[in-house]
This record gives sequence, C-alpha cells and structure tokens, in this order.
Amino acid sequence: MSTQGTFKQAPHKLLVIPGPIEVADGVLYANAHPSMSHVSPEFIPVFGDCIRMIREVLFTQNAQPFLISGSGTLGWDQVAANVIEPGEDALVLNTGYFGDSFTDCLETYGANVTQLKAPIGGTVPFDTLATALQAKAYKLLTFTHVDTSTGVLSDAARIAETVRRVSPNTLIVMDAVCSVASEEIKFDEWGLDVVLTASQKGLGTPPGLSVLVASERAIASWTDRKKRGVREGSYYASWGKWLPIMKAYESGSPAYFATPPVNLIYAFHASLSLITAKVSSSNGSPLPSINERFALHHAASQRVKSAALSLGFKQVPLQDKEAANGMTALYFPTGVQASDLLPRLGKKGIIVAGGLLAAIKDSYFRIGHMGVSVVNEDRGDVEAVIKALGESLDEIYEEKGIKK
Repeated sequence: MSTQGTFKQAPHKLLVIPGPIEVADGVLYANAHPSMSHVSPEFIPVFGDCIRMIREVLFTQNAQPFLISGSGTLGWDQVAANVIEPGEDALVLNTGYFGDSFTDCLETYGANVTQLKAPIGGTVPFDTLATALQAKAYKLLTFTHVDTSTGVLSDAARIAETVRRVSPNTLIVMDAVCSVASEEIKFDEWGLDVVLTASQKGLGTPPGLSVLVASERAIASWTDRKKRGVREGSYYASWGKWLPIMKAYESGSPAYFATPPVNLIYAFHASLSLITAKVSSSNGSPLPSINERFALHHAASQRVKSAALSLGFKQVPLQDKEAANGMTALYFPTGVQASDLLPRLGKKGIIVAGGLLAAIKDSYFRIGHMGVSVVNEDRGDVEAVIKALGESLDEIYEEKGIKK
C-alpha cells in the first residue's frame, strides 16, 4: 500500500492548459483520503486551516473566506446574489470572455450593468475608468485580474486605487480565478472587497471548489440588505447560509448547511500547505515563500514567451506588462492552424488549450504555466513545452513547405 512519501501518480500527458493544472503527488494523494464525515473531529481543523491559509495567500488579516463546493463561476453568483441588489448599478471592466460572462451573471440577478470594453489584448484606459466612475454612482465594479481567454493581466492595484479615489463607496470585485497564487494579490493593501477564484489553477488542486474572500465592507453590504428585509437572490449561494458554516469550522466546531467536498478539502489543505510553506519539500529542503513563488512564475513566463517569440509566435496581449505570468496566449504563425499544432503537441505528450474568445477563436491557443510545473523546476515541464513547440513547428513547416 502506498504512503504519501512513496506515492507517485501514474504517467500521463503533461497538462499545461490555463487550468486545471498539474497537481503535486502529495495533493493527489490527499485527495484519496479515506471517506470521512464532514463533521468529524479529524476533519474540522483541516477545514479551519484552509480558511486561515487562504488569507495568507491573499495577504489579508480579517477578510472572510467562503470555501464552497462548486466552480469559480459560483463566485459570480455569490457576488450577484449577496452584494448587489436588483436595480443597482454595476460597472464591468471587460478584457475578454469572462467579462462578458460576469456581466451575464449580474444581469441574471437583476443588476443594471455598464461595460467598459477593452480592445482584444488590451485593458481599459484609466482615464476612461475615472470618467465612468464620475458619471454614475456604482454599487460595485468588477474586473478580471487575468482573463483566461486572452492572457491579459489587469493592473489590480491601480484599478483599486482609482476606484477608491474617484468613487470610494463603490465595492471592488476581482475575478481572480486565473491569478490567485500565480500573481501577486495584496487584498488589504490594495483595498479590494471581493476576490473570487477556484481550486484548479494556481492553487494547484483538482477542480470542484469555489473560493471567495470578502472584505468587511462587502459583508457589511450584505448585512445591510438583510436588515432591510431584502433576501439574497440565491439559496445555495447565500452568505446567510454559508457564513455561519465558515465561522464555525474556523473556530473549531462543526456545522451543516450542505455537505462540503471533504476529500477535495484535504487536497486543498495539502496544496495550501505547500504554497504557504507550512511543510518541507519531498527531499526535505525548504519550500519557496509565497513571494518567491511569484518570482518563479514570472521567470517561467518569461522563458515561455521569449521562446515563443523566437519561434515566430505573437502574443495576444498588446503590452508585455499586461501579459499574465501564469499563462501565455499566442497567435499561430502565418500558415499554421490549431489542427496543425495542437494534435502534434498532444502526440508529444503536451496538452495545451485552444482559443476561447469568439472573435479570434481559431487564430490562437493558450499555454498554462502555474503551480508545480513552475515551482518544481526539476520536473522540466517548461522546457518540455518549449522543446515540443519548436519541434512541432519544424514538422509543420517541413510538411507544408513553409520557409521560416
């Protein structure tokens, strides 16, 4: 029978899409924990530790985490059901597919949404943002920190500063599904109100856990609607149902509303313990700090992007400083299509993602480089991707008679 020290996951193709990502052996082993009661004395501190550790990852002291079974999309529903009310105004900074989707979610719950759309590969100019905030009093503003469809990284600190300065009562909501643990996020310092994410990207855990962290201001907004007798817009996503659960587990007591994904929480705990350096590496050496992890993601990103440029690829982001560190979105070179490149990479054991944004869907693809693939450099994942890209492109050019 395997133990955590000897367990190795089965050989498989390297998964380098922008989530789900590769997970560490110890995380996958933790996911195979024997079945446990969600109110058992053994499970309670595991859940409580996860709540505390996610605060560390986001650099916040007092914000309230919600760990709920579901995808990252459930975070949108939490915001739309608890923070904003029907008829209230929301401003969405749209840098791709997920700006459209968050808008759709907010409108489903009755919010009045105004979008500021960036050009493909770009971000919304800050003077445009300031002008919009001066024109109307918005209950909240949302933006996608890294839009997985384009690989565009928004300047979260500057967006938050602009909102706080121009419209201080507007709540700042950041969709960080593709950025938590691969991009620096300083929740308290930047003055964020909601950060929502999921388990399967930079947090290095299998899919299935919605992770949301809410500021005291965001919780106060929800409390105010309760005092006025305005019910939440959702039953399952209701903070009224989930807040007592989170507080109970963090304090060391069991509570029940809906069954949490117990095994996934064990896996999440194992991954967070690695990210926050609560444990040692498999060989006993110290693990990188959170800030060192950010530097490793940046270094891996630069290697991938530099190699891609030298091979003739072009980034979707219009500016290098607005390109994510946890993923890369690349246009195909002239004469090359998805059907040429992606299957070849697959045959070499490399799984990347095709295009997602409708307007350019067939002209680009996406590579993820997050978590264990960049933190554990001994794996050689980044080098394997770069090597496979170069070899595949050479094969395509030779087959099609394209000159480099």
